[in-house]
Amino acid sequence: MAGRTITRAQLAEAVYQEVGLSRSESAELLESVLKYTADALAQGESVKISSFGSFSLRQKGQRVGRNPKTGEEVPILPRKVLVFRPSQVLKSRVNEKRRPGA
Repeated sequence: MAGRTITRAQLAEAVYQEVGLSRSESAELLESVLKYTADALAQGESVKISSFGSFSLRQKGQRVGRNPKTGEEVPILPRKVLVFRPSQVLKSRVNEKRRPGA
Protein backbone atom coordinates (compact mmCIF):
# COMPACT_ATOMS: atom_id res chain seq x y z
CA MET A 1 0.00 0.00 0.00
CA ALA A 2 2.45 2.59 -1.20
CA GLY A 3 0.71 5.94 -1.07
CA ARG A 4 1.58 9.52 -1.69
CA THR A 5 1.79 11.93 1.22
CA ILE A 6 0.30 15.39 0.87
CA THR A 7 2.38 18.05 2.61
CA ARG A 8 1.44 21.39 4.13
CA ALA A 9 3.20 23.11 1.24
CA GLN A 10 1.03 21.21 -1.26
CA LEU A 11 -2.13 22.10 0.66
CA ALA A 12 -1.09 25.77 0.80
CA GLU A 13 -0.41 25.67 -2.95
CA ALA A 14 -3.87 24.19 -3.56
CA VAL A 15 -5.45 27.01 -1.51
CA TYR A 16 -3.41 29.52 -3.51
CA GLN A 17 -4.65 28.08 -6.82
CA GLU A 18 -8.29 27.64 -5.78
CA VAL A 19 -8.93 30.76 -3.70
CA GLY A 20 -6.58 33.24 -5.28
CA LEU A 21 -4.87 34.50 -2.14
CA SER A 22 -1.15 35.14 -2.29
CA ARG A 23 1.11 32.18 -1.54
CA SER A 24 2.05 33.60 1.87
CA GLU A 25 -1.58 34.35 2.74
CA SER A 26 -2.56 30.82 1.67
CA ALA A 27 0.15 29.33 3.89
CA GLU A 28 -0.95 31.54 6.82
CA LEU A 29 -4.58 30.52 6.32
CA LEU A 30 -3.68 26.83 6.30
CA GLU A 31 -1.51 27.19 9.42
CA SER A 32 -4.32 29.07 11.16
CA VAL A 33 -6.87 26.32 10.38
CA LEU A 34 -4.50 23.58 11.52
CA LYS A 35 -3.60 25.46 14.72
CA TYR A 36 -7.26 26.12 15.53
CA THR A 37 -8.08 22.43 14.97
CA ALA A 38 -5.14 21.23 17.11
CA ASP A 39 -5.96 23.70 19.91
CA ALA A 40 -9.62 22.61 19.98
CA LEU A 41 -8.61 18.94 20.19
CA ALA A 42 -6.05 19.71 22.91
CA GLN A 43 -8.87 21.28 24.94
CA GLY A 44 -10.96 18.12 24.59
CA GLU A 45 -13.37 19.47 21.97
CA SER A 46 -14.49 17.56 18.88
CA VAL A 47 -13.89 19.05 15.45
CA LYS A 48 -16.41 18.36 12.68
CA ILE A 49 -15.70 19.29 9.08
CA SER A 50 -18.80 19.06 6.92
CA SER A 51 -18.60 16.48 4.10
CA PHE A 52 -15.18 15.35 5.38
CA GLY A 53 -15.42 13.88 8.87
CA SER A 54 -14.94 14.49 12.56
CA PHE A 55 -11.99 14.35 14.90
CA SER A 56 -12.57 13.51 18.55
CA LEU A 57 -10.72 12.27 21.60
CA ARG A 58 -11.38 8.96 23.27
CA GLN A 59 -10.22 7.99 26.73
CA LYS A 60 -8.60 4.57 26.93
CA GLY A 61 -8.37 2.87 30.29
CA GLN A 62 -5.40 1.20 31.89
CA ARG A 63 -4.65 -2.33 30.75
CA VAL A 64 -1.96 -4.95 30.97
CA GLY A 65 0.33 -5.51 28.00
CA ARG A 66 3.29 -7.76 27.40
CA ASN A 67 6.84 -6.98 26.38
CA PRO A 68 7.15 -9.11 23.22
CA LYS A 69 10.86 -9.68 23.79
CA THR A 70 10.71 -10.86 27.40
CA GLY A 71 7.06 -11.81 27.84
CA GLU A 72 6.99 -9.64 30.98
CA GLU A 73 3.63 -8.08 31.84
CA VAL A 74 3.73 -4.29 31.72
CA PRO A 75 0.92 -1.90 32.73
CA ILE A 76 -0.20 0.42 29.93
CA LEU A 77 -1.35 3.68 31.52
CA PRO A 78 -4.67 5.38 30.73
CA ARG A 79 -4.42 7.83 27.86
CA LYS A 80 -6.34 9.85 25.32
CA VAL A 81 -6.30 8.83 21.67
CA LEU A 82 -7.33 10.82 18.61
CA VAL A 83 -10.12 9.27 16.56
CA PHE A 84 -11.12 10.25 13.01
CA ARG A 85 -14.51 9.24 11.67
CA PRO A 86 -15.00 9.96 7.98
CA SER A 87 -18.34 11.33 6.78
CA GLN A 88 -20.59 9.31 4.49
CA VAL A 89 -19.76 11.78 1.71
CA LEU A 90 -16.03 11.08 2.07
CA LYS A 91 -16.58 7.32 2.32
CA SER A 92 -18.67 7.38 -0.85
CA ARG A 93 -16.11 9.45 -2.70
CA VAL A 94 -13.24 7.15 -1.70
CA ASN A 95 -15.18 3.99 -2.60
CA GLU A 96 -16.29 5.52 -5.90
CA LYS A 97 -12.64 5.60 -7.03
CA ARG A 98 -12.20 1.91 -6.21
CA ARG A 99 -14.98 0.62 -8.43
CA PRO A 100 -13.89 -0.84 -11.77
CA GLY A 101 -14.71 1.50 -14.61
CA ALA A 102 -15.10 4.54 -12.31
